[in-house]
Amino acid sequence: MAEGSGPLYMGFDLSTQQLKGICVDSNLELIYEAKVDFDEDMSKYGIQKGVLTNPAEGEVFAPPAMWLEAVNLVLDRLRDDGLDFSKVKGLSGAGMQHGTVFWTADAEHMLKNLDSSKTLVDQLEPGSKGERKGAFAHPMSPNWQDASTQKQCDAFDAHLGDAQTLADVTGSKAHHRFSGPQILRYRKKYPSHYEQTARISLVSSFLASVFLGKWAPIDISDVTGMNLWEIKKGEYNDALLELAAGGKDKVSKLKKKLGGTPESGGDAFGTISKYFIQRYGFPSDCQIIPFTGDNPSTILALPLRPSDAMVSLGTSTTFLMSTPQYRPDPAYHFMNHPTTPGLYMFMLCYKNGGLAREQIRDKFNGNGDKSWDKFNDTAVSTPPVSQKQASDDMRLGLYFPRPEIVPNLHEGQWRFSYTAKSGELKELSNDFVPDDARNIIESQMLSLRLRSASLVKSESHPATGKQLPPQPRRVYLVGGGSANPAIAKICGEVLGSVEGVFKLDIGGNACALGSAYKAVWGCERKPGQTFEDLIGSRWDEDQFVKKVADGYKEGVFETYGEAVKGFDKMEKLVLEREGEEYGKKSGGTAMVEGEDEEAHGAVAQSGIAESAKK
Repeated sequence: MAEGSGPLYMGFDLSTQQLKGICVDSNLELIYEAKVDFDEDMSKYGIQKGVLTNPAEGEVFAPPAMWLEAVNLVLDRLRDDGLDFSKVKGLSGAGMQHGTVFWTADAEHMLKNLDSSKTLVDQLEPGSKGERKGAFAHPMSPNWQDASTQKQCDAFDAHLGDAQTLADVTGSKAHHRFSGPQILRYRKKYPSHYEQTARISLVSSFLASVFLGKWAPIDISDVTGMNLWEIKKGEYNDALLELAAGGKDKVSKLKKKLGGTPESGGDAFGTISKYFIQRYGFPSDCQIIPFTGDNPSTILALPLRPSDAMVSLGTSTTFLMSTPQYRPDPAYHFMNHPTTPGLYMFMLCYKNGGLAREQIRDKFNGNGDKSWDKFNDTAVSTPPVSQKQASDDMRLGLYFPRPEIVPNLHEGQWRFSYTAKSGELKELSNDFVPDDARNIIESQMLSLRLRSASLVKSESHPATGKQLPPQPRRVYLVGGGSANPAIAKICGEVLGSVEGVFKLDIGGNACALGSAYKAVWGCERKPGQTFEDLIGSRWDEDQFVKKVADGYKEGVFETYGEAVKGFDKMEKLVLEREGEEYGKKSGGTAMVEGEDEEAHGAVAQSGIAESAKK
């Protein structure tokens, strides 16, 4: 795409498997993009799918040194593609949520005094013989897939009373990947490293610190993914800090390690480090706009309005909404909105998404063929919940190739018939049948509808003016599955949506684009101008968004409303029967055969999805 003469803005996305860097202009047009694939470009670190694993303890982690090396490489590639860094007036970024990076006391001095003739990793990592101190108190950063903190999660859930109280305070119950439980485990497992830790960054603030040349604060949205921040008070909760730190007398020390969190998501942290000015030619007044988590950044990839929903259809499934309502529950997450005070980000995270759909697709093809044709044709020709007539029982199922967190179940599959009139559930055979093509999509969307029901409201039909049942205004699809027309169609039929189902057609990567748009807003907004106002005024609907399916369909939507009741009963029945702890009871039929123990251990009980990326 041709580059104009105006200012440019950069966005970065540091995910599990890649670092992506993109550049947009003031009109939100994508101008440049580049990526570093860790497995392909950084294999010397011994990583697989971006991480290292210790299955014996359920640990999944990655070296920050690898990310440093990727920063230089992605900028080199953008420069080779012709990007003139002198035009970049601001940048922002995102990092996979919940990961922690542990800096030494020397790190900030090192960041401030980098030599532009050398790479970042050569200056911030310790020498091979230990002749000099490095920037990191611990050489690894826990990944969102880490499952090593069950004891710590139990302690967090119990510390304020129960999981619901913890969710009321912090927006989420305790999760393995969340930073609070991870810090507690780190302190106990590596006490000397913890003592040497002067600053704890999240992945987002780590990346911001590199560009800033000093420690950057954790931003107002990403801080709510820690199980440490009291959302309503806008500050760390001392009781939870006491648990993580190991006593009341150690709370202030941990607070110092975490640093402050500014209330604004748009006020610049400062200007770019002289290292990048000298090495790449960035202007000295280039603003560093707060970096945030990958999921908060993803909702910034379009001017998402209240009642709009975004569904990320990657390997995992993520459901995001922007809402003024704060209604926390242990089954999902509430976080501060990354740019707009008074709004919250509602988030549902499922480990099982694309992989579960692919398992059913492969049953149709049976020969290694990855085509979706048979799956799609069958899915759209099968009636909703397999009812050929309204009096027929509904066919419902759960399909989990991986252990799931919503609901908290081990891997397996379960199928039931449901009689809406009587509320009766009957277990069915777990043998594959063609109806599974539709039922797997319905299963995922019914779970989303069940858990988001309290956040949607009744709206008028745009053509007839008729008052419709509560549902999203629009549903936006991102991620690999968003290109599948059968998924889009059934998504609209189950979730509804007053105006229909839309696919973001903006190129690049939704998370990185959200970061770049945040940089545009942070640098070019007028006093008091919200992110939604500025981005919305420059948003080219015809160019950036494509309608891919209808939404609300009278009769069908109401049928799925009855199915939601059966789906809820089915989940509760399976949970009661199977037990909520993975592996404690047998049951269901494994969908993935022949998994090696290491691969299974790396994902067992893992949590949040990296929106649209995995």
